[in-house]
Formats: sequence, C-alpha cells, structure tokens
Amino acid sequence: MDLVAGADNIIVTMTHASKSGESKLLSRYSLPLTGKGCIKKVLTDLAWLEIDDSAFILKERAPGVSVEEIQQKTQGTLIIPEYVPEMVFA
Repeated sequence: MDLVAGADNIIVTMTHASKSGESKLLSRYSLPLTGKGCIKKVLTDLAWLEIDDSAFILKERAPGVSVEEIQQKTQGTLIIPEYVPEMVFA
C-alpha cells in the first residue's frame, strides 16, 4: 500500500545522519522507493529543508547548529541561501 498516494504536501521528519555520522540526505537512493518525488519538505534534528529539482534548499537551522555542519552532513545537493535563520521555539 502506498501511504502517500494522492497527498499534496508530504513532510518527512528524520535524523539528518546515521549513528555513524553518514548522511541520510542523499543524491541517489539504493533501495526501492514508493511515492518517489512526492516529498516536498524535510525536518531533521539539524535543519528545515525544502526539496526542489532534486536539491535540498536550506530554510532554517536548529539552535546551535552551523550552516557548515549541515553542509558536511548532507550528501545530496544543498542550496544555501545568503541568510539562514536559526529556528525559534516559543
């Protein structure tokens, strides 16, 4: 069963990297995918990203996390705007 069939806005929440430090945000996947191309947004323990044209666009970073750390832990194409705000939790 495809859980994302017909959904317009899929948001994935996950850790940015594996326990060994390897990126989970990849440019290519080795396992079969269901719902390919339907994910638009990703929230990780490090950042808020949007996906466009197979690239991750950095929108916000978690408190205390640098853009450089996110860049190091992202294997896929990462687009970094001039200003990336830190997330604020009220």
